Amino acid sequence: MKLALVQDWFAVNGGAEKVVRELVDMYPEADIFSLVDFLNDSDRQEILKGKKSTSSYLQHFPFAREHFRNYLPLFPNAIESLDLSGYELIISSSYSVAKGVKKEKGQIHICYCHSPVRYAWDLRKEYLAGLSLPKKILSAITLAYIRKWDLGTSKRVDLFIANSKNVAERIKRIYNRDSVVIYPPVDTASFSPDENKGDYYFTTLRVVPYKRLDLIIDTFNQLPDKKLIVAGEGPALEKLKKKAGSNISFAGFLSKNELVGLMQKARAFILAAEEDFGITSLEAQSCCTPVIAYRKGGYLETVVEGKTGVFFDHQTTDSLRNAIIGFENSGIRFRKEDFIANVEHFTTARFRREFKKTVDEYLAGKNQ
Repeated sequence: MKLALVQDWFAVNGGAEKVVRELVDMYPEADIFSLVDFLNDSDRQEILKGKKSTSSYLQHFPFAREHFRNYLPLFPNAIESLDLSGYELIISSSYSVAKGVKKEKGQIHICYCHSPVRYAWDLRKEYLAGLSLPKKILSAITLAYIRKWDLGTSKRVDLFIANSKNVAERIKRIYNRDSVVIYPPVDTASFSPDENKGDYYFTTLRVVPYKRLDLIIDTFNQLPDKKLIVAGEGPALEKLKKKAGSNISFAGFLSKNELVGLMQKARAFILAAEEDFGITSLEAQSCCTPVIAYRKGGYLETVVEGKTGVFFDHQTTDSLRNAIIGFENSGIRFRKEDFIANVEHFTTARFRREFKKTVDEYLAGKNQ
């Protein structure tokens, strides 16, 4: 079958891109489409095997490389402008608007859904919170339009595959559609076990509001005897650096080897966001590094309390601080075999097997 792969955009090497990497490897004959494609050469080779995606007209807009998200009101029109005529099968990897591509009669669209549009639905309040009043009013109008469009275009998808039970519940609640759950692939082989730990805590993330790096920094400001290393970049980073105490250091962007090294030696890995799934929690567990995570969302499916990590119940400094102190005083002996047993549920081989089986069975059913 002539196959098109559609991703929201290609700008960084994140969790959704790891899914696309496996899909490109599984379906090397596929053509690739996106809103914009600004991958650097190394990420392009890793994610797309050196290919370039066919991007929308947003690719050529002023300042799109750094600020394409400012064109959010145009995202629905831009994704619909992609010409997918002639393809028999469309597979989208969607956490924004990719699932809204137009299709023709007879085409089949299978969507691997990381989440319904986060900032238009469940994270709407967080998205609007830091904006000035004029921007808040304009953004609220834009998000209302995107919610209406997103709901309507959900009917273009023939089969939803959710990346977790958490997201499957959202798909049902928002779109009133059932979905198959297939956990995303985790490169457990690269994040190898190391039971010899250092004296620091670690987190790596995109520095955007919902990741709650502000909460993590505020908490470690109250724990000056505990070291924290933060890896990652983002628009809010410089502001957060200014409020961080001397016990907090910032590593910026890290290579894969640097990231693995810091993750392997960390005393624990800190996660304060409400995630759809949370691949980094499993990368840490692959290193035998315990996770301290917010008890909500995807972490409930990836972290085994008392065996591979501990939870905190509220996004407050008191709750996270108590979890860190409790972690240190608990006397829990985290065992290598427990980490290995858990991460085996999320390997790339398992993802490929389940994804291909689901697609093949769906197509076979349509052809009967």
